[in-house]
Amino acid sequence: MYSARTGEKLDMIYWVEGQYITDALNEINYFMRDWRTDDVKNIDARTIDIMTAAHNLLDVSEPYMLISGYRSPKTNAMLRRRSSGVAKNSRHLRGEAADLHLGSRSVNQMARAAQACRAGGVGRYSGSDFVHMDCGPVRSWGS
Repeated sequence: MYSARTGEKLDMIYWVEGQYITDALNEINYFMRDWRTDDVKNIDARTIDIMTAAHNLLDVSEPYMLISGYRSPKTNAMLRRRSSGVAKNSRHLRGEAADLHLGSRSVNQMARAAQACRAGGVGRYSGSDFVHMDCGPVRSWGS
């Protein structure tokens, strides 16, 4: 992944032979922090797994661009004031969600890959050109 917000890049193996690699997860937590406040929260490994599985299904070498990972309550409240599309109890607040973009794949292609995982929520945000993936109940929304 890379972050257009911070300029940071992340390329690693986070899981080997059935075990998560703690140092790798810690790097992911920092990378997916709230870049506005610099607050870090543990990102649920199930969300990382969904992101990885969807990326593999898309058969791309291009890294995801991270739009939003963890959001502090302060950031989420600010975004809610600016947009009706931000949930009050967003899974971003729990470290359970990511908003992602790929230049080589459409929002619909990315959403279909994430939905094929049958493992969480998938939101299509075609107007903003990103897909929301989370490890909550299986559901989908948007167009």
